[in-house]
Amino acid sequence: MAKISKQLHARLKRIKLFLCDVDGVLTDGSIFIGGEREFKRFNIRDGLGLVLARRAGLKVGWVSARPSLATKLRADELKIDFLVQQGDGTSKTAAIEQLLTQEKLSWNEACFVGDDIIDLGPLTRAGLAVAVGDGVDEAKAAAHYVTHHAGGRGAVRETVELILKAQGKWAQFEQKYSE
Repeated sequence: MAKISKQLHARLKRIKLFLCDVDGVLTDGSIFIGGEREFKRFNIRDGLGLVLARRAGLKVGWVSARPSLATKLRADELKIDFLVQQGDGTSKTAAIEQLLTQEKLSWNEACFVGDDIIDLGPLTRAGLAVAVGDGVDEAKAAAHYVTHHAGGRGAVRETVELILKAQGKWAQFEQKYSE
């Protein structure tokens, strides 16, 4: 694990809810549209990271301002706990506040990974704010941590590993998959 500050380590240890944006975080931001279908490319390691996060006891959710069937299909495949695709109806911040209330959690127990100015609300409130390596400057400035990996290229996996290692939950997976 990369050298992290005591303050960041403390933030990582508190996380119970992992939330992220979709386009530009779980994908590289590209959308392929043709005919009646939309296609997105998701990173398989990010997906496994989210599965491992759930197995380690974290709740996992995606908060997107853009409704997409491709996103829903991937969320269903990974058994994501919460999928919010609010369109213009609700801000990301308001959607997350509803989720926190429902789960009886606080912002301090939530991680949010974003990439653009539309993510500034959650990034400025989350106990652990993370911007992907190729995110916009404003998102990076609001983050407690900026990933080495770009969105759709392992940034989510990098973040999940940091959390699970700080919480002492990563070694169990190394052991399990070494057998």
